[in-house]
Amino acid sequence: MARIVMKFGGTSMAGTERIRRVANLVRKQAAGGNQVAVVVSAMAGETDRLVNFCREANPLYDPAEYDVVVASGEQVTSGLLALTLQSLGADARSWLGWQLPVRTVEAHAKARVEAIDADALTSAMEAGQIAVIPGFQGVSEDGRITTMGRGGSDTSAVAIAAAVKADRCDIYTDVDGVYTTDPRIVAKARKLKAVTYEEMLELASVGAKVLQTRSVGLAMKEGVRVQVLSSFVGDDAIPADELPGTMIVSEEEMNILVEKGEMERQHVTGIAHDKNEAKIILTRVPDKPGAVAHIFDPLAKAAINVDMIIQNVGRDKGETDVTFTVPQADLARAQALLEDKRDDIGFNRLITDSKIAKISVVGVGMKSHAGVASTMFKALADRGINIQAITTSEIKVSVLIDEDETELAVRVLHTAYGLDADDEAA
Repeated sequence: MARIVMKFGGTSMAGTERIRRVANLVRKQAAGGNQVAVVVSAMAGETDRLVNFCREANPLYDPAEYDVVVASGEQVTSGLLALTLQSLGADARSWLGWQLPVRTVEAHAKARVEAIDADALTSAMEAGQIAVIPGFQGVSEDGRITTMGRGGSDTSAVAIAAAVKADRCDIYTDVDGVYTTDPRIVAKARKLKAVTYEEMLELASVGAKVLQTRSVGLAMKEGVRVQVLSSFVGDDAIPADELPGTMIVSEEEMNILVEKGEMERQHVTGIAHDKNEAKIILTRVPDKPGAVAHIFDPLAKAAINVDMIIQNVGRDKGETDVTFTVPQADLARAQALLEDKRDDIGFNRLITDSKIAKISVVGVGMKSHAGVASTMFKALADRGINIQAITTSEIKVSVLIDEDETELAVRVLHTAYGLDADDEAA
């Protein structure tokens, strides 16, 4: 018998027919003798609808009241799933975020889970009851409803799995696992049997949309084994244990899989792309101590994340150009902040470009294998793709290229690293 947390996203919960399909998947897990808790998202498109209501009511809305409104989407689906499970003869009940409670800290609309009081939930699961929990929501120190930002239901599921000491957290999405790259771009992309926390964290942060970055970080911190599966399977679906999804595991567990011959150690695990970045260039910035701080301090205070940063070698006149990227959605705000600080920074021109894409190669194998970056640069050069910026970490190399060349770059790199499904090296 295992204790399992199952999480279903918005597309899985979009309408009564899909909720009934989810209920059947949940019931089968419980019928196998497993203790089951389910975390659900709002129906696809519902959160956007609720957000628009908030904007129409008051463009300068109070974040606390915004959370009250947008958290209701998950409350609806949790109640509907509990009702559907009951109609199938299962013992099920819903637990709202404040009933557990899921205690959160920090700001409304982007709260972080601090602790979960799971004693009552664990007791109910041990008694054979299926717990249905709305993701994305919690309760603040002062008793107000909070939400965790887009994709927050993934984080809710991992946090609940950690709190109840679950054997596994199954994340059901509209894809059936983690692939070497987006299969819509590369038909030969392969589904991975397992990925390490580190690799998934990097892939999620550079554009892979399978899991929310924060949920992967929490899973790594708490040691929660996560499995990515598809909920769009037939009514006679086999149990999740037997479905060929992707496990997100520790590096130690990955090494065991490699030793057993169940996985091959690749230098590169996957290729990710992200078109949601914008480039900012500040020309003729004074080349002196403190100049760069004047650029990034106002951006940090406005909670604008900066990714790639390049400072050119100083010019003869003690000036330099500084290039960096920000999320595309924050470009206008970043531009306004920098223009406002023009006198403090002392730059000449502010140049922006939103027609860019970030391409990243990720793999734990990079730690012990030289030549990964040079393979990337040569493969792109051979196809005439110009690199505008480069950034690296221990297990990642990312480059900035023209947006129009995104798909070509992904295909070229996928082949260059031997990741194609029919490649002998794969």
